Amino acid sequence: MLDHDDALDQQAGEEHATTPRGDERSVLSDPPTGGRSGCGAGSVRDDVRMSFAEGTDPMRMSGGRDRAWRAEMVRRIEADYNRSADTHLIRLDLPRHPGVTLYLKDESSHPTGSLKHRLARSLFLYALCSGRLGPDTCVIEASSGSTAVSEAYVARMLGLRFIAVVPVSTATPKLDAIRFYGGEIHPVDDPRTVYEVAYRLERETGGYFLDQFTFAERATDWRGNNNIAESLFAQMAREEHPVPSWIVCGAGTGGTSATIGRFISYQRHATRLCVADPVNSVFHRHYEDPAITALPDDRASCVEGIGRPRVEPSFLPSVIDRMIAVEDEESLGAMRALSQRLGRRVGGSTGTNLVACAAIIREMVAAGETGSVVTLLCDSGERYACTYYDDEWLAERGLLWQPAAERIATLLTPTP
Repeated sequence: MLDHDDALDQQAGEEHATTPRGDERSVLSDPPTGGRSGCGAGSVRDDVRMSFAEGTDPMRMSGGRDRAWRAEMVRRIEADYNRSADTHLIRLDLPRHPGVTLYLKDESSHPTGSLKHRLARSLFLYALCSGRLGPDTCVIEASSGSTAVSEAYVARMLGLRFIAVVPVSTATPKLDAIRFYGGEIHPVDDPRTVYEVAYRLERETGGYFLDQFTFAERATDWRGNNNIAESLFAQMAREEHPVPSWIVCGAGTGGTSATIGRFISYQRHATRLCVADPVNSVFHRHYEDPAITALPDDRASCVEGIGRPRVEPSFLPSVIDRMIAVEDEESLGAMRALSQRLGRRVGGSTGTNLVACAAIIREMVAAGETGSVVTLLCDSGERYACTYYDDEWLAERGLLWQPAAERIATLLTPTP
């Protein structure tokens, strides 16, 4: 466990699943499998921005002539949002720890099934209102799956072509969901090249790379406008402890922790923010030592959606009060225990969050503190039926999740 005031993030790819069909490799041309990784701070991005200066910048859209089109697209996104109820806040009483209550903000109830639905909506609104999208723009994203699913949904709603640059290891159910919403798959063999390939596709199509890892922290209005933090605090207003002692979340882009941390400061709440991070992620290492900005190539977590091999631009350590590193086995065990308690499956990143919550709750009880701890139920576990919920798959990878499941089940048991 790590306490501090500087932070970090981990893996660019999902270690489980089948390779996409070979005929989908040629969205434009085969991605490179070697050469420059694109993970060094600024390397590929600087080259790309230099080419923009030479006149190929897709951000230089048509300006005023597309104003009516942009207004209609913003209306569609806002109308879709208004048709969706806010995500639920689930209360879990902890009889073994009276005085402390655990809450789960259920982001799996979004139309595309995950927390990334909020990010996709924000990224498209940011791009539209910045004049970077037109009616013929090809939209591109580098993603390990869930963000691309949500972005494909929005792109289809706007009638735009969408290409997802994903690692070949991306889980089949996520690829199927991207295709379901009309997205195209552009797989890469080396997860470190997703940025470089996305920028190349941007240039070759004359399209626009949404770049979630750069724009996540600025695309969302952290002051309010029903962002996740404002929604969470509003739903807590009538609870016994309406101002949470702790909010716990993970970090993939870093956008969610940035939004929550900024909102806490803006509203002058006493709430502290903890980021739960897979042990094979760079974020918690960077939080401890800002000089650490990347991991060796052979370090990777199996927890999808959170943790990165390099520190991303949207990750803001300065808004975080604490980070807790979590072993993959613990994440998956907690995931299984919570799924049993709720009667439905949750994803692995929710398990990571829950392990950190358990540590914080134990410390609160030991110190005689009362209060509420709030975390995120990031996505449904149905997308992981062939991986996290397949005992044979876990055994093949040496992931002994059962001890952690037993410990978390004890915390969550509805009777003392």
